Amino acid sequence: MSNVANWKSVLAGANTDEVVTRALVRDVELPYGAGTMALITLDNGHDHTKPNTFGPHGLLALDEALDGIAARTDVAAVGVTGKPFIFAVGADLKGAAAVSSREEATAIGALGHHVFRRLGELPVPSFAFVNGAAMGGGLEIALHCAYRTISSGVPAVALPECFLGLVPGWGGTQLLPRLIGPEKALRLIVENPLSQNRMIKGPDAYELGVADAMFEPADFLEESLRWAARVLRGEVAVERRAHVEDDWTPAIEQARALVDLKLRGASPAPYRALDLVALARTASRDEGFAAEDEALAGLLMGDELRAGLYAFDLVQRRAKRPAGAPDKALARPVTKVGVVGAGLMASQLALLFARRLEVPVVLTDLDQARVDKGVGYVHGEVGKLLAKGRVTADQANRLKGLVTGSLTKDAFADADFVIEAVFEDMGVKQKVFAEVEEFVSPACVLATNTSSLSVTEMASGLRHPERVVGFHFFNPVAVLPLLEIVRGEATDDATLATAFAVGRTLKKSSVLVKDAPAFVVNRLLTRFMGEVTAAADEGTPLEVADHALDGLGLPMTPFALLQLVGPAVALHVAETMHAAFPGRFGVSENLAKLVAAGKPGLYGPDFQIDPEARALFEGGTRPSTGEEVRLRALRALAQEIRLMLDEGVVAAPQDIDLCMILGAGWPFHTGGITPYLDRTGIAEEVTGSRFLAPGVASVPA
Repeated sequence: MSNVANWKSVLAGANTDEVVTRALVRDVELPYGAGTMALITLDNGHDHTKPNTFGPHGLLALDEALDGIAARTDVAAVGVTGKPFIFAVGADLKGAAAVSSREEATAIGALGHHVFRRLGELPVPSFAFVNGAAMGGGLEIALHCAYRTISSGVPAVALPECFLGLVPGWGGTQLLPRLIGPEKALRLIVENPLSQNRMIKGPDAYELGVADAMFEPADFLEESLRWAARVLRGEVAVERRAHVEDDWTPAIEQARALVDLKLRGASPAPYRALDLVALARTASRDEGFAAEDEALAGLLMGDELRAGLYAFDLVQRRAKRPAGAPDKALARPVTKVGVVGAGLMASQLALLFARRLEVPVVLTDLDQARVDKGVGYVHGEVGKLLAKGRVTADQANRLKGLVTGSLTKDAFADADFVIEAVFEDMGVKQKVFAEVEEFVSPACVLATNTSSLSVTEMASGLRHPERVVGFHFFNPVAVLPLLEIVRGEATDDATLATAFAVGRTLKKSSVLVKDAPAFVVNRLLTRFMGEVTAAADEGTPLEVADHALDGLGLPMTPFALLQLVGPAVALHVAETMHAAFPGRFGVSENLAKLVAAGKPGLYGPDFQIDPEARALFEGGTRPSTGEEVRLRALRALAQEIRLMLDEGVVAAPQDIDLCMILGAGWPFHTGGITPYLDRTGIAEEVTGSRFLAPGVASVPA
């Protein structure tokens, strides 16, 4: 039995729900008498909202198309392009999640290698015409071709596998570093996936050397065919520098240091990717591809992939259909926005509303200097966007014109949506809303950016408490995608629907949250931080406490997060939570001392523990080991999550995970917090049951 027949036999019946990407072949007569090109168009039969992906049947369809082309003698070249707006975005993730054996996993990797490498081993030159998004296996198809063109309008080029707990497994780790060098390749293979799955655009890919030529979208295919014809005629020579003789060691070491910093060994995929890239310098194509098959098979059968796919599904699907959100038809139009406050958070909000809603935004504050500073910040940020080419000069002028300031709240008279971003004090916020209510219409939504206070209490003294809603952003506003939308006891459906509509327009992922102290993210982080701080109070060395949870691969350690948030804010939230739940949330006396001493945190400017800060935590007599601190913090999280679900703070555990991933940077490879607590057995130990069904975000038993 041939290899292909064997792989086909192993994969028979696998992923029966696969949307097959077809390989449609047509002959194109190239200009300048360059001959006939067999042009393959990848097309799964759907529009751009369902991108081309490859499962076993799609790979076999491409293999069959290549069989037909290889049998011909009248073809001068082979081209590959995609349906409108999409080239291909890689493996079928639903199929990846359904892989049930290592033999099946190995067969998927080997079949992909067999089919894709044929494009680079044909008797005639091959060309990839990257007309749209090219990610994962889609980019690898292009890498196997002899030449590549790319459209300047391509919105996304990436190898996102490490983000999900995989490695580029169809040639990416072997071909890309040889093409553009290891340093640039590792940026796409490791650095970008670990930086919130960053994508690059067509011009960036061309600049890196991924593509040999770039053309405008309007006539991309026509220009690509002309360029291909000139290559075939010898009129265009594509020169590439061989990178195999370079010293790859510095690039590998630098990337490994980055992975250590971000993950601290918590996820195997990026480390396997580093090893594969290092192998690419000396390995033959057969050796390198076999190593990719082995790595891919191991990762496909691991918990990290299942967890990553679970997290991906949350972000791609659940975030777009928020549980409990009212009918969109109830949302009111928003034609003007008011922002109470002109500090940094308020100014960030003003810029975001102006950019996304494209409506007038007016800031108010206590004095002209503060108002001017807030408006000036927005104008300055618009200037930076202009300098980076993110907006045109006309767009920049329009944005600056949309954002103005006022000392009086009568400027909100015609606003449809007013959000406050003032000091986190109930009395201050109630006073602000009472003042605003004197000027706005009864239908105007009043939103609070509070991180922990009761929306119900905040609205209690108003004539129209039904139009008050929590609208909690996470800092930095432009980066973190989560928006906790909080329904107070009186909040009506029209207000809530308007809040969700605004959130969508702001390009945020919104989660409906019950009006409970600190909502989701801050409640869990405060409980988590409280346990780590308590261990330090009891005498655990600060370094031991701070690094006890490194195995989770969190974006920063607890005390680094404390430094970012600020001890005063952390203390205020801890006090708020202690007042609500005194039995579970403590207030650290040593943290209070840190605030009184005016320290910005426990770390000094050299990223070492500040000796004066350390002295504040001395005196404890019951030190814990790192493992004891880890278990203490995770058990506390399990208890708190169960209580939150019982209280109906959110609709389901999936919403907890979505909030922690998007609002706290919880790693994709864990799937969020509840799958991790399930897999480690902590959920059952503490609460008596799992949060998710067996096999969800983990390998089926």
